[in-house]
Amino acid sequence: MTRNVVISGGGTGIGLAAAQMFAADGAQVLLIGRRGDVLERAEVPGALTYAADLADPEAVRGVAGFVGREFGAVDVLIHSAGGNGLLEPPVGGDDPLDAVARHWTVNFRLNLLTAVLLTEALRNRLAEPGGRVLFLSSIAAYRGSGQVAYAAAKAGLHPYAHALARQLGPHGITVNVVAPGYVEDTAFFGDGIDEERRARLVAETSDKRAGTPGDIASTLHWLASPGAAHITSQIIQVNGGAERGH
Repeated sequence: MTRNVVISGGGTGIGLAAAQMFAADGAQVLLIGRRGDVLERAEVPGALTYAADLADPEAVRGVAGFVGREFGAVDVLIHSAGGNGLLEPPVGGDDPLDAVARHWTVNFRLNLLTAVLLTEALRNRLAEPGGRVLFLSSIAAYRGSGQVAYAAAKAGLHPYAHALARQLGPHGITVNVVAPGYVEDTAFFGDGIDEERRARLVAETSDKRAGTPGDIASTLHWLASPGAAHITSQIIQVNGGAERGH
């Protein structure tokens, strides 16, 4: 049977790599993101697209309606939308407290609220049994490094996923989190990362290389497979050994 796969942030980076992997398996894929032009350019055979700001409840209701009409049931829901706010408009004014409030609010909306709203809107459409919900966290959620607001927002996904796993487990639905380390070839660092920082991040790994979107997509693909049916409420770190599991 063809599986229905919904991927937020599916137009670039990890989300795009996952979309291409599932589509290659014959899945029907829906790409969701804020930038319709980016979604339309995504090279995912047969994919549907829907442009929406997933931090807006009304927009998420629109997504849910579209999914109901086009898919019915959702077999795999992947939350790859997020980021560190580089695409957001700059803060107006020079009050430092306003800047802090804005920075934390933006990171909360992009990385936590989007995932929660989309999940809640689609939870009654998840396939029973066999549904999969997969969140993208970050190594920063363990370290509090880099932008602390981003790290805190990603860490907020963990208790939500654990609670959701308990609620949906009796229905044969698994819920897991994948926490990548440094991954190249994404838009996360905007125009790029300085070479000194890149070298430091790579040096922290045991295999002495940066991660790729394909590394993360492969983990998501496996967690969505029948072979991972008894794995739920877990946080899977994919970072080349830069951070060990707790």
